Amino acid sequence: MKRWTRIRLGVLSCALMSAAVPGAAVADQADPAVEWTACPSYSDAAIAAMGYPQEKTAAFRALRERLECGTVSVPLDHSDPAGRKITIAVTRLAATDQEHRLGALAVAPGGPGQPGYLDPLRVTLSNTDSARLNERFDLIGFDPRGVNYSTKVDCAGSGQLAGSAGPLTKAAAKRSYDAEAAGNRACGRTDPAFLGQLTTVNVARDLDLVRTALDEPRLNLLGVSYGTWLGAVYRSLFPARTGRVLLDSPASPGDSLAAHEEARVRATERNFPRFAAWLARHHRTFGLGTTARQVRATVLKLGRDRDRSPKTFTDLRTPIDGGSIAALAARTSREWPQAGRALAELRNATGTTAPPAVKQLFGAQQPAPVPGATEWVNMTMNRAVKCNEDHSRLSFPAAWASYQRLLKDNPVTGRASFFGAGCAGWPLPVRTTRLRRGDGSLVLAAHRYEFMSPYEYAARMQAEIGGKIYTIDDDAHSSALRACAADVVTYFTTGRIDRGCPGAEVPTP
Repeated sequence: MKRWTRIRLGVLSCALMSAAVPGAAVADQADPAVEWTACPSYSDAAIAAMGYPQEKTAAFRALRERLECGTVSVPLDHSDPAGRKITIAVTRLAATDQEHRLGALAVAPGGPGQPGYLDPLRVTLSNTDSARLNERFDLIGFDPRGVNYSTKVDCAGSGQLAGSAGPLTKAAAKRSYDAEAAGNRACGRTDPAFLGQLTTVNVARDLDLVRTALDEPRLNLLGVSYGTWLGAVYRSLFPARTGRVLLDSPASPGDSLAAHEEARVRATERNFPRFAAWLARHHRTFGLGTTARQVRATVLKLGRDRDRSPKTFTDLRTPIDGGSIAALAARTSREWPQAGRALAELRNATGTTAPPAVKQLFGAQQPAPVPGATEWVNMTMNRAVKCNEDHSRLSFPAAWASYQRLLKDNPVTGRASFFGAGCAGWPLPVRTTRLRRGDGSLVLAAHRYEFMSPYEYAARMQAEIGGKIYTIDDDAHSSALRACAADVVTYFTTGRIDRGCPGAEVPTP
C-alpha cells in the first residue's frame, strides 16, 4: 500500500507516499533499552480475525511461544529528547540457527497505520520459503507510533458523506469535500502536539532507537507497501546503520496526493486491456466478447446502462451503478474470475436479490472487531502521516477539475477512483524533506502491471536513492514474499538476486 490507506467498497487501498528526510539535527539522547514484557495471548477467534487460516492456528501459537515482546521509550519530538515520551511496541523472533546468524531483519509495515507487531510471525507463516528467513535472522516487528500497542491518539471520524447512485454531481461533490475538510480540521485539533509528530521521519527515528535498544549495529529491512517509503527514509537517514534492504511495491518519491491519484488511475486503466483479453479468451464462460475490443465495448455500455438505471437489490445496501461496473473492471488478476462472473450476471440480472458473484463482491460487510485481535489499521495515524506530508491540499475547484480529467482520460475504470478533499482543512503544517542516495545493498521489487504502486515508481525511487530494480510480472501489490519468496531469502542471506520472477499466476475461471 503506499503512503496511506482508504477503505472503499470493503477494500483497503493504498495511496501515495510523500518525500521526506529532514535536514535538522537531532539532539543527543541517552541510549534506550527494551522493557521486555509477557507477549499478549490470542484466542482462536482473534487469530482468525488477524488473517491466519484455521490450519495455521497451531503453528501461530508455537511461534508465539518463541516471540519476545517489549516496549521502547522514545521522544515524541526527536528534536526535544528531554520532552514528552511515548512508547513503541516491539517484538523479536530470534534466529533458529544462532551459530550462523546474520543479524536482525526488521519488517516495515504498510499503511501508514498498519501494525507490525506480529509481522515476524506473519513472515514465517507465509510459506516454507519465507520461513527460512528466520533461520539466520532475528525477525523484528514493531508498531509505528500512533498504531496498535504503541502510544496512539484516536480522533473523530472521516467526515465523509455517503454518496448516491449514478455519476457524482458537482453539488454532491462540494458537500462531500466540505464535510471531509471539516473532519480533517476536527481531527488535527484533537491533540496537535501528538498528531503533528506523526511523520515517516519520526517513525524512522523511532526504529533506529529500537535498533539501539536491541544492541544491533545495523538493521536489514524488508519494506512492504507504505513500508517501502519508511525503508527509503530510514536508509537515507541512517546509511551506516542499514544492511540489506528490499522494498516491495516501491512508493513514489513525490509529495502530492493528487499526483499519486492520477498515476494510480492511469495505471488501473492501463491494466484493464489485460483483463479484457483474459475475458475474451474465456468468452464461453463469461459471454462478454470474443476480442478485447468487444469486451471493452460491453463493459462501457454496461456502465452507461447502470448509470441511467441503477440496479437495486434487496440484499445490497447500495445500488449498482456505473461506478460499480468500473470497480469490477479495476480488479487485480487474482479477482478476475469473480469480477468476470459479476459482470456477466449484471448484463441480464432481473431478480430482486443480487446474483451470487455480485453479492459476494458488493455485499461483504466490514467485520466487527474481535476482542484481543491486533488493530487492522489506525485511520488517525493514516490521516496524520498522509496530511503532515502531503503538499497538494487542493481547493474544491482544483479537486473537481482534476476528477473530471481523470474520468475523461480513463473511461473504463476512472469511475472507480475516489473523489475527496484529500488533506484540505488539515490544520497542521506540511513537512518537506529529501531522500538521499546511498551505496548500500538495495533491491526495489516492482510489479510490472500493478496500479497501487505503479511500475514507474521504482525508476523514480531508484533515481533518488539508487539500488537495483527486480521486476515481478504480476499486478499483485507487495506479493514478493508470497510469489518470489525463494529469491527474497537468497537476497537477504547472500546479497544476490536476479532480475525478476513471474509473480502470482493469473487464475483460470
